[in-house]
Amino acid sequence: MRMGEGSMEENIRYEARQLCLKLSEQGDAQSRDIADSLTVSVANIICSMVFGKRYDYDDVKFVELTKIINKQVAKYGSSQLMTVFSFLRFMPGVNSSNRILVECIDEVHAFLRQEITKHRETLDNENPRDFIDLLLTEQQTQEHTDCFTEDNIVWIIQDLFVAGMGTTANTLRWGLLYIVLCPEEQQKVQAELDSVLGTDHDVPTLAHRSQPPYTEATIMEIQRIRAIAPLSGPHAPNEDTTFRGYDIPAGTQVLPNLWSAHMDPEFWPDPEKFDPRRFLDSDGKVITRPESFMPFSTGRRVCLGEQLAKMELFLLFSSLLKHFTLKLPEGAAPPSTDGCMGITLVPPRVNMCITKR
Repeated sequence: MRMGEGSMEENIRYEARQLCLKLSEQGDAQSRDIADSLTVSVANIICSMVFGKRYDYDDVKFVELTKIINKQVAKYGSSQLMTVFSFLRFMPGVNSSNRILVECIDEVHAFLRQEITKHRETLDNENPRDFIDLLLTEQQTQEHTDCFTEDNIVWIIQDLFVAGMGTTANTLRWGLLYIVLCPEEQQKVQAELDSVLGTDHDVPTLAHRSQPPYTEATIMEIQRIRAIAPLSGPHAPNEDTTFRGYDIPAGTQVLPNLWSAHMDPEFWPDPEKFDPRRFLDSDGKVITRPESFMPFSTGRRVCLGEQLAKMELFLLFSSLLKHFTLKLPEGAAPPSTDGCMGITLVPPRVNMCITKR
């Protein structure tokens, strides 16, 4: 996660270049939805870490895999009722979400097992190439391999994709949606990036991250106004707890309501208004730890991918706005900002006119 050569920064910057190249090749003659391209970009960043390689934007098999993972995440949300009332799994019609979820998981696992098999055939324990190699090497050193099986490895890798792909891609999609709805904010970000990067046609680096405060504040406002995981992940107290007068027995499942924190008018006046200035102090500097802002949850089980996600959001978002201007097609109705709730809050698909700057 460090900066510079040989780090994840270089993989993210490479993917940002490929995304900008892909959008440039498509031209700006007509409006289009770039949700799939954003998803492939973010998925490729995970792939570079896990598989040691990336996939082309036109790779039919890989694009289909990303769609299956997105469907899987959506079905996690609609099948949650069955985790509470397990008998619903046996009710025809009602259990369709669970059946589709299982099918998606099986397809993703089949893809991952193929990659694991390829890695095992060419494994060099002294020179691990990626995360799969590290897992396979670790598996060989375990005294009790029944605790670290290939099934475990498959689920670990799937968790990286499920947790790290849709969350970041959908945050970027929310960001572009609000940018086209608020063109004055887009202009402010672009002017700031131009002042920092000048005429450099390459993508930004993490060294630039502290220099454009309005850009960083805009990303934070995107995360606030549409918390990508409104109910975070399930937690449970280790011991009997009392919170604000409520008794919570040990082991009780607790869902932190991050949406409530991000939309609390006591901390965020007019919370439905998109306003990056919320995250700037009187000197124009970024407020690094504002109250009632926790896009990656909080506490000891805060999101493990927070640092990687912040790197991705800055590098991909700033690269897109440095190289392109985005707007809605002439006469198009403003898209809804309600979103669709599953495990994550997914924005609507939006056709945009994307013009090279």
